[in-house]
Amino acid sequence: MTPSSTPGSLLSRPLPRIAALLVMAALLATGCSRFKDKDSDEGQPVEALYEKASKSMRNGNWASAETTFKRLVAQYPYGPYTEQALIETAYAQYKAGKHDDAVSSIDRFLRTYPTHRNAAYMYYLRGLANSSRDAVFLQRVWRLDASRRDLDTPRQAYNDFRLVVERYPNSRYAADAQARMNDLRDTFARHEMDVALYYLRRTAYVAAANRATALMETYPGSKYQNDAVATLVAAYEGLGNEALASSARATLQQQAPDHPYLTGDWPDYPSDWRKLNPFAGEKSALDNMED
Repeated sequence: MTPSSTPGSLLSRPLPRIAALLVMAALLATGCSRFKDKDSDEGQPVEALYEKASKSMRNGNWASAETTFKRLVAQYPYGPYTEQALIETAYAQYKAGKHDDAVSSIDRFLRTYPTHRNAAYMYYLRGLANSSRDAVFLQRVWRLDASRRDLDTPRQAYNDFRLVVERYPNSRYAADAQARMNDLRDTFARHEMDVALYYLRRTAYVAAANRATALMETYPGSKYQNDAVATLVAAYEGLGNEALASSARATLQQQAPDHPYLTGDWPDYPSDWRKLNPFAGEKSALDNMED
């Protein structure tokens, strides 16, 4: 036997080659370990998988919970544990801020189980997810007004909550769904009010009056109802229609005798200089009444 073929001859080989072999061995060991972790749930009883995912939920580990619930569904596509896992997956996605994924999961669940006993909860959860979509970090940091953003998803949320209230009035989610509908209604009304004030400031009195009227008809009882009436007074005065202006003013005096319009202090538009300050945040004439 030649020296090169003996077991100890490895020590006589060049050091770089030995190092390369050691690195390859380490990578293989790491890869095997990862595959072992990934496949650790294979063949586990459905109860064990559900408990593992539930523990992750209790610890606030939403990503791990979502992953385990999905593995449960993949391995056990039917049964009560599977149905609950689908519900919990959507909730974990919502809590993790994955609102689009949560809505997609909820839609799939409702298509599969349209009469499920937890359908009310799923509609309610979809409303929560739709309410949170587009609520990005910068909007919170820079105090951007939600009523000035795209209102498509808030309107979807409103419809979700309305489904809960109308279809499941006795459910535990109906009261909160109604409260959230009221908040969203005020958001939509504020949007209309801001547009009305925009027109009023530019002496587009007909457009301002139309927006104010639409606000009162579409969102009755909103917190901006009296502001809409004040807008009507100002718009009719601008148009020179004293009869309509006087009628609107009488309504305002009856409904909100302390409204600042009656003392000449409304609308109080933000200064044009404010627009030059990038750190000032958004502000409208409505904010001065709410501060």
